[in-house]
Amino acid sequence: MTPGEFLGAVADRTPAPGGGAAAGVACALGAALAEMAARFAGLDEAAARAAALRGEGLALAEADASAYLPVLAALRLPADDPGRAEALGMAQSAAADVPLAIAEAAASAAALARDVAAAGKRGLRGDALAGADIAAGAARAAARLVEINLEGAAGDPRLARAREAVARAAG
Repeated sequence: MTPGEFLGAVADRTPAPGGGAAAGVACALGAALAEMAARFAGLDEAAARAAALRGEGLALAEADASAYLPVLAALRLPADDPGRAEALGMAQSAAADVPLAIAEAAASAAALARDVAAAGKRGLRGDALAGADIAAGAARAAARLVEINLEGAAGDPRLARAREAVARAAG
């Protein structure tokens, strides 16, 4: 799918791809900018880590749509179905895992991009920092999805992990 096709699919009146997939792609984009800057600077280890995060972001973007399908199925249950609330709660809880993974990967990408900006070539500092900012935005967006999916589960440890990812992404 081309970038234009992906954006068209996001804009379509369909539940997926949505915010999770967009956050995953943004994570990958931030990592790709860090990877490019690292390659130009000869920072091979950083480039390899950024490449892995780019791949992880894309894989998570693809996984997000299928992770949310059970939520959509639970929402289609009749409002008076006695098992609807439990099914929806369980589906939303499970659906929080992919955006949490996106938030954590994006936080790693943002931190790596900042490191590359500091250690890399001055002429590519802006690209690396743009990657850091894009990845940080992806972390915030994905963490928000975790919070929405876990609404009513205040003690769930994934909420703290999502907040920690946002803090790490912000630097």
